[in-house]
Amino acid sequence: MLFLRKPLLGAMMLATLGMLTACGSDDGSDGISGRDGGQGSQGIPGVDGAAGSDGTDAYIPRVEFSEVALPESDAEKRSIQSTTHVMIDGVSQPVSFTQLMATGDQNNGEIFGLSKDISGDIIQFEDASNYLCSGTNDGVGSGLDYVSIIQKHDKLFMVAQFECQVGSMYSAELDQSATGILSVKVDSLQSVDQSSEFGGWVHCAGQVTPWQSHLGSEEYEPDAADVESALVGNTLTGSKYYDEAALYHSTAAERATGHAAAKEAGIQRMSPYFVGWTPEVTILDAAGTTDYVKHYSMGRFSHELAYVMPDNKTVYLSDDGTNVGFFMFIADEEMDLSAGTLYAAKWIQTSDASGGRALIDWISLGHADSATVKDVIDADLAFSDVFETDTPVDQACTDNSFTYAPSFDECLKVKDIDGLNGVDAVDTEIASRLETRRYAAMMGATVEFRKEEGITYDADNNKVYVAMSAVEKGMLDDSSQDLGGNNDVRLPQNSCGAVYAMDVLPVRGVDTTGMAIDSRFVVGNMNAIVTGTPDTSVANNDCDVNGISKPDNVTYLQGSDVLVIGEDGSEHENNMVWAYNVKSEALTRILTTPLDAETTSPFWYRDVNGFGYMTVVAQHPMGGEGDATVDDKQSKVGVIGPIDFTKLQK
Repeated sequence: MLFLRKPLLGAMMLATLGMLTACGSDDGSDGISGRDGGQGSQGIPGVDGAAGSDGTDAYIPRVEFSEVALPESDAEKRSIQSTTHVMIDGVSQPVSFTQLMATGDQNNGEIFGLSKDISGDIIQFEDASNYLCSGTNDGVGSGLDYVSIIQKHDKLFMVAQFECQVGSMYSAELDQSATGILSVKVDSLQSVDQSSEFGGWVHCAGQVTPWQSHLGSEEYEPDAADVESALVGNTLTGSKYYDEAALYHSTAAERATGHAAAKEAGIQRMSPYFVGWTPEVTILDAAGTTDYVKHYSMGRFSHELAYVMPDNKTVYLSDDGTNVGFFMFIADEEMDLSAGTLYAAKWIQTSDASGGRALIDWISLGHADSATVKDVIDADLAFSDVFETDTPVDQACTDNSFTYAPSFDECLKVKDIDGLNGVDAVDTEIASRLETRRYAAMMGATVEFRKEEGITYDADNNKVYVAMSAVEKGMLDDSSQDLGGNNDVRLPQNSCGAVYAMDVLPVRGVDTTGMAIDSRFVVGNMNAIVTGTPDTSVANNDCDVNGISKPDNVTYLQGSDVLVIGEDGSEHENNMVWAYNVKSEALTRILTTPLDAETTSPFWYRDVNGFGYMTVVAQHPMGGEGDATVDDKQSKVGVIGPIDFTKLQK
């Protein structure tokens, strides 16, 4: 009975009896192996090994540019002044600024900077003159902005984008002499067709991607809520910027009756959601044929610049304006920005000194693909199709089904945007891209930054740099601009601006929910490294002329410790381009623009068939000078170079 009631115990007794019998006779056959025992407790950790000796720092050649003096004479103030020599490890090379093109130049039957409508027809002013995006005429916009140099199909090309409400783009082939001098090839200029993607809008800064495409931007996206409200009972919004863009959607026949009527017609064919995205231009063949797409997956806001990191997947995105955010996009696949996960930065301040310091957390805004977002965009898409709204009381929502959006002071709830299956994850995905900054605010991200500008990467020190043209408004402590915001950024005002460095984390980062971020290029802080200084001691200048003012676009020269900083503002009588050594902190003025011009588009090219260059644009020069000629007022693009950067190659 014992064995019947306790089978395991009975088996153990039989096994023991067998073992005792075997001890007093010949060995029997081996029994069946027993089960593995449980895992033992962890042993005591061993003693740490001795620390290894420090490695040798990588050699960085010393790169120095001859300094450009502060313009004093009228002639100096009205022209581009550029560095004349660069010294690399003590060896001097002569360099100069070579102009490539100016708005209004003619080539291949095209006019550089001429605005065209969705059908490709020329837009003219009402006096029948051509609508040229120069930034100094009656057109609405700032003129030529970013210009890229593309190396594809065993040729050199340039792609240029224009910062006007009707945002044109042009491409051309470049010739390169045996000594490295660049020029635009005769009969090669082409207008880039943007009609398949709702046209272009206020194209600002850009980058040449690691796969040799032109990655652009659409800045100052129209507020869809304001547009919808303004059009109630009206044929135009009253915003000269949004209404001007309606010319792109008008016809030549409608414009012949006057711009007012043409705008009224065109505005019925457009939506604010047509613009505010990241466009990419690819050179398809040796003839220079272009392909133009917008990456709706990367979000809609006031895109200043999208900067792709060396992994071909991680992209940092700056947002220009007041109460804006800072974003990071991780693509699903390398060299394909059509789908991925978007993150918004959370500033966790650690110091308010010298421009401020902070840790950065990343808030996931979810995954999206461009096709899903584009499918819902048409001329009828309005803000009320995206969000239901409720009026906040004391900066809070009284209905818990709504979410408060700090800095916007709005209560919002996602609607059934695609009209399928009620409000679901797809609608949230779409809302996060159509209204990215609002959605980021709802999720708790920091949307208090001011005039967030250029971005660049320093592989030598594993840092990302971003410029803020001014530290003011929402970046101040308890600013009225926060509009119920988190007051994450609490800094003293500095209208001369600052440049910040962000360290790439040594390990892969996680978002605020603890989910891993699929990138090895996630930054974890933001610290000011150089700031402008208010100073009126030199006439017609409000910032120290021996330091930066209103920093705009930045570009790092890999292998040199040199960060180039361009300016965009009126605090310096002549805007300047600086070479800043990130180790010694030395600042050298290497270019000044004509009066009224901003500097745009600085971008280093270390090896273009063995020669190095930096592109730079003088945008809307001499616009406020009554005696300036039409030619004086044209935006101009050129390069500083050629330079032998052999010692910088790694």
